[in-house]
Amino acid sequence: MRLLLSTIIVACISACSGEVPGPEAKSQAEKLTREDPATFATYDVLFGGTNVGALTVTENGTKVSIDFGFSNNGRGASSQETILRSETGIPISWTITGKTTFGNQVNENFEMVDGRASWSSAAGSNNAEDGEMQNNERKPLYIAQDPSPYAYYVYAKTVLDTGGEPYPALPSGKVTVTALRQLDLNTDDEKIIKATLYAVGGIDLNPTYVLLDGQHAFLGVVSPRFAVLPNDLSQQDKALRELAANLNSERYENIASNVTHQYELPVRVNNVHIFNPHTLSLSPLSSVVVTDNTITAIEPAVKQPLPGEVTIEGNGGTVVAGLYDMHGHMGDNQALLNVMAGVTGVRDMGNEDDVLHALIDKIDSGTLIGPTITKSGFIEGVSDYSAATGELASTKDDALALIRDYADKGYWQIKIYNSMNGEWVPDMVKEAHDLGLRVAGHVPAFYRADQMIEAGYDELTHINQIMLGWVLSPEEDTRTLFRITGMKRFADLDLNSEKVRHTLNLMVENNIAHDPTAVIHEYAMTGRNGVTNNAVIDYIEHMPISVQRQAKSAMLNVADETEDKAYRAAFEKIMATLSLMHEKGIFLVPGTDMGGAFYLHRELELFEQIGMSPAEVLKRGSFDMAQYLGHQNRGAIEVGKTADFFLTPGDPTQELKAIKTVAMVVTQGKFFYPTEVYPEFGILPFTEIPNITEHNQ
Repeated sequence: MRLLLSTIIVACISACSGEVPGPEAKSQAEKLTREDPATFATYDVLFGGTNVGALTVTENGTKVSIDFGFSNNGRGASSQETILRSETGIPISWTITGKTTFGNQVNENFEMVDGRASWSSAAGSNNAEDGEMQNNERKPLYIAQDPSPYAYYVYAKTVLDTGGEPYPALPSGKVTVTALRQLDLNTDDEKIIKATLYAVGGIDLNPTYVLLDGQHAFLGVVSPRFAVLPNDLSQQDKALRELAANLNSERYENIASNVTHQYELPVRVNNVHIFNPHTLSLSPLSSVVVTDNTITAIEPAVKQPLPGEVTIEGNGGTVVAGLYDMHGHMGDNQALLNVMAGVTGVRDMGNEDDVLHALIDKIDSGTLIGPTITKSGFIEGVSDYSAATGELASTKDDALALIRDYADKGYWQIKIYNSMNGEWVPDMVKEAHDLGLRVAGHVPAFYRADQMIEAGYDELTHINQIMLGWVLSPEEDTRTLFRITGMKRFADLDLNSEKVRHTLNLMVENNIAHDPTAVIHEYAMTGRNGVTNNAVIDYIEHMPISVQRQAKSAMLNVADETEDKAYRAAFEKIMATLSLMHEKGIFLVPGTDMGGAFYLHRELELFEQIGMSPAEVLKRGSFDMAQYLGHQNRGAIEVGKTADFFLTPGDPTQELKAIKTVAMVVTQGKFFYPTEVYPEFGILPFTEIPNITEHNQ
């Protein structure tokens, strides 16, 4: 599942081409009959309704073989698995080979022999003896790090076959399985299959939805964005994804109803320092009074709660205006987790319009917790590498029509993607600007950033999209693996060269902003197997074990020491380029393309590394972004402005990482205490809940 999920998480920088089971594999499957000793089944992998790959399962007694592969947006994953089960059905051996979405090689092994379990994966190796295992009467269930979606069926069936109670897992934790819906599914030949949709929990931050028939046989895995379904049930994809979306919404609606605090009385956030983005300094100890959704007073701190108010004790902490992730792709879970991290504004850089519209409506109504979302209309060209998210334009007229449609729907800008025909861009920019829309995006394949600047872009997205134009030859295709592997060439790039100076001067002359998404480049280019990634190191011990293991897995395949040095040097060159941009006054906006929240904190830390002071970074992530997006009532804690801020016990003007510890968030007239929320995701809270006193009289 994590092989597939990484397509969503890191949607926009680079790719490896997955080895998808092709026509030969399917033709072999068709030759098998019920008389064959092995049971053979094939499943379609669907992303946003598009068939992007296949999963095949062959069962022969206690042995199960799984082939999995998909390719979407010029990238993909593939794996081959073999599972040996005990007579009771528990996996006692599990091997996985293949590659992840971005090319990291998978070579995972698990084995249980004579009461001793041992395993090795990208995150490292470990073992457990009988006496160390959580429940000696039930052999623990190994949770694979890089399996196919079929693994979630293995987990579900194990739990159900042993009575349905939470089941001990390795490396740690317990797996839960909950029946959510009884379904009648119609096959292509009009047969009806009785099915149950289960939520498999205890593994990731969110449950995974698995379909089983009445005999607990595997029918598929579904989520709001993708599905793995039998060939004769693929037409049920849309309905099942909608069901998964509704179930997600129910989960998050329940969380929202339990953790949202709204007060009828004015609220005084007392005994806090206030960050002032204009002076880049902190106030003396003060109190901020909020009435409904507006800051109505800023006064000296009071010694005791006042009548007629709710008083929230800040204990000398710091309040900072809400942060912005300027490169998000929002869903229910990311929306909530961003707010808990003090990220109360997100610019969505590509989404299905109906998904985004429904999400914004639920946030606005208070049904879901989420940030204020600014919409970017995603427009992609048609090619073998087209992204499944957003809208495809096969002609220039189609592209212009999409721009008009986005304008009618109130979008703030359009975003142009890799497969777009660069010759159409000048006319697309003119149409967008005439309609009051900004234009941002990737550099279309076989073009350079200079040409997009000259065509009228307002903003360039991803630092590699600019720098690749300095190191690749014209025929090299940035819709493919070159979006990643080509970055190794940055190591030898001369930043004083004419081509570099020309691009940067064009950006300055044309007032081009840049969204570098530095954190995803750091994660990709410096991450190595067995070592916790720098992007998450400050908080990873608070995360569930599966997240901790994934943090020790490289995103890319690093073949040898030479390649290791090249990638590390290339990231250093990226940071040097961003430092040069900052020195030249190019306006850099902080975005993650990794879901925001904790990753946005790291993005801001990287902005500090390119030459900004902690206070300047805070201003850039809050006030400057509010101004950039036209949110005049946000970005500062001042009387008359919207109450949109977070409380941290530390002083982020001295040590920026203090923003990673959030005790309270105020946004949209609501108060949230992350410590109440994080246990729902298996996250260990970072702070105590502030002391709250309510005096009605």
